[in-house]
Amino acid sequence: MKSEVQEKFDRYPEHIIPLMFQLRDLMFSVAESQNLGEVEETLKWGEPSYLVKNGSAVRMDWKPKSPGQCYLFFHCQTKLVGTFRALYSSSLVFQGNRAIVLNVNRKLPERVIRHCIELAFRYKTVKHLPLLGA
Repeated sequence: MKSEVQEKFDRYPEHIIPLMFQLRDLMFSVAESQNLGEVEETLKWGEPSYLVKNGSAVRMDWKPKSPGQCYLFFHCQTKLVGTFRALYSSSLVFQGNRAIVLNVNRKLPERVIRHCIELAFRYKTVKHLPLLGA
C-alpha cells in the first residue's frame, strides 16, 4: 500500500477501518480473479482510488458528516451507476449518478459490490454494450 493511502486509512475511525480494508481487498481480488491486470492504488481528491488499464477508476471514502455511511465513487459521466441502479436497485442505495452508498452498520453485499467493481474495471471494453454486458 502506498504511504499516502496508508496515511488516509490510518485517519479513519477505528470502527471504519475494517470496512475500508474489505473494500480495498475486493478491488485487488476482482482484478486478480478476472485477469484485469495490475491495480493502480493512489489518492484522488483525497480519497483512495483504484484503477486497472482498461477500466474506470473506483474511489472510496468515509466522511465525518455522514458517519453511518461509506461511499464507492464512480466517474459521473459513465453509465456505471445507471447500470448498477438498473441491476441492483433493490439491494443498493445510490447518490445521484456518482456513488453507491453503503451503510457501515450492515453487512457488505459482497457479491453485488464485486460485480459493480468488475463492471467499472472492464468499463472501456464494455461501455458500448447494453447494461455493460451484465
